[in-house]
Amino acid sequence: MQQERPKVGIGIIVEKEGKILIGERLAGHGSQTFMLPGGHLEGGESFEDCAKREVKEETGLEDVIIRGVVSIGNDIAYDKHYVSIGILAEYISGEPYNAEPDVSKNWQWYDPQNLPDGLFIPSEKVIKNWLNKTVYSD
Repeated sequence: MQQERPKVGIGIIVEKEGKILIGERLAGHGSQTFMLPGGHLEGGESFEDCAKREVKEETGLEDVIIRGVVSIGNDIAYDKHYVSIGILAEYISGEPYNAEPDVSKNWQWYDPQNLPDGLFIPSEKVIKNWLNKTVYSD
């Protein structure tokens, strides 16, 4: 059976004083895992605009600076196929909160070397690529 074409997902590493923002995924594929803020790239949208929009939609943080692409993944997981783009963002101000309580909750800052068990697979790849300074993983 042929699968539909892959979708494009954006995962954002929001970094603050050496820690990164992680929340619990409540909806969609991979629910009940821990994830980076992120979502679908919309038609006509830049990676930067998508990253800012998704961070704001999920965590309420409006004040981040996008630093660039840190990861590209070809993710086939949870019976889905995505091209995942990992973006690094620098935290500037604000307190994260559950801005989409039906989608995610419990946004907290984690040491990237001590993350919770049960990471959302695309988020795990983005973090791994960023830490290892490798951009692509399959």
